[in-house]
Amino acid sequence: MKTKHNFILALFLCASAIQAQDYKLDGEYKNIEKKVIEWRHHFHKNPELSNREFKTAEKIAAHLKSLGIEVQTEVAVTGVVGILKGKKPGKVIALRADIDALPVTERNNLPFKSNVKDQFLGVETGVMHACGHDTHTAILMGVAEILAKNKDKIKGTVKFIFQPAEEGAPPGEEGGAPLMIKEGVMENPKVDAIFGLHINSATPVGVIKYKTEGIMAAVERFVIQVKGKQTHGSQPWSGVDPILISAKIIDGLQTIISRESNLTEEAAVITVGKITSGVRFNIIPESAELIGTVRTLNPDMRELILRRMKEMTETIAKAYGGTATLEVESQTSITYNDIALVNQMLPTMQRVAGEKNIQLTKATTGGEDFSYFQEVVPGFYFFLGGMTPGNTEVFPHHTPDFKIDDAGMLLGVKTLTEMSLDYLNK
Repeated sequence: MKTKHNFILALFLCASAIQAQDYKLDGEYKNIEKKVIEWRHHFHKNPELSNREFKTAEKIAAHLKSLGIEVQTEVAVTGVVGILKGKKPGKVIALRADIDALPVTERNNLPFKSNVKDQFLGVETGVMHACGHDTHTAILMGVAEILAKNKDKIKGTVKFIFQPAEEGAPPGEEGGAPLMIKEGVMENPKVDAIFGLHINSATPVGVIKYKTEGIMAAVERFVIQVKGKQTHGSQPWSGVDPILISAKIIDGLQTIISRESNLTEEAAVITVGKITSGVRFNIIPESAELIGTVRTLNPDMRELILRRMKEMTETIAKAYGGTATLEVESQTSITYNDIALVNQMLPTMQRVAGEKNIQLTKATTGGEDFSYFQEVVPGFYFFLGGMTPGNTEVFPHHTPDFKIDDAGMLLGVKTLTEMSLDYLNK
């Protein structure tokens, strides 16, 4: 029995020693910060929309090639993948950064402000990195440079995934994480685990927030087609009003959340964001269309909500003399952090950022297509602070005023670098 205890203690001490390992990279981190900021400013000033990140991809690929990293381009249209093999064989870790921008016109006085304009769904719009993907790209380029210069410290392989179209491919096109997976990005070599981060404008610089299991929601887009019977607006009894049916359906859908979903388990949302019906004030139209989104953080709740939406939509329409159909299109899965992987990497994060700066957070009903990678292998996705310390004004994501402090990026570089080394060398 004593021998068994000694063996377990030895394993514990060995693991602790690895977690506490000093890779002596302080000089590397100090030298890389200026480059990371310059890269971020370049990408911010020259943003490109989803599946159109041609110049962005060129710059990323050129950087990886300059480091001697094996590079694959045009993965999932404009994606770039770098493969770095360490001096010793071992597992394969993937690190992912998204590279696309949004159709948002920037509204600030930053010296690297975007003045780019492009067409989005046939309308001219400004283009802006309004969600921080420019920082993610720059951070991962920094990680790649440090690890490439320290291959002797790597036991295994690091795969750098620069992913396009996280915000969604244009209509009629494939893109994003699903297409990268379809084209084999998680194979050759086969990935064992994946890490990713998202800068956050409401979290102070120096702080990292995380959560085990569901941290971001599954996102569904739904379309409800309501059919009635057209008639004169002065004689509603002569027809079937699809606008009235639509109102009743919207009201009914909300009761699925308020009366049927166990919100003590996780949050859930049903939102109708668009209604289209009618052409004239005195005509009750023949049809109506409702478009919206569902957000869920629990697979069982998701199944319940989608099933009840279909039942309620059809039944309510029938009760008022019409018909209705529901179509649901999945946009992302639940961004699900593997419990064992999170627990394994927490000591690394605490060592890098300081224990008090690694904070447990609640889930958000935003969505991330990083979730699709997590359906293939265990993954860990966390939030990186990007708000200037002491600042009381938050610049929200996906808005013209979005703003991130450059000082937040170095911690992202350090964290992904040390997590990769600790995971591979354990």
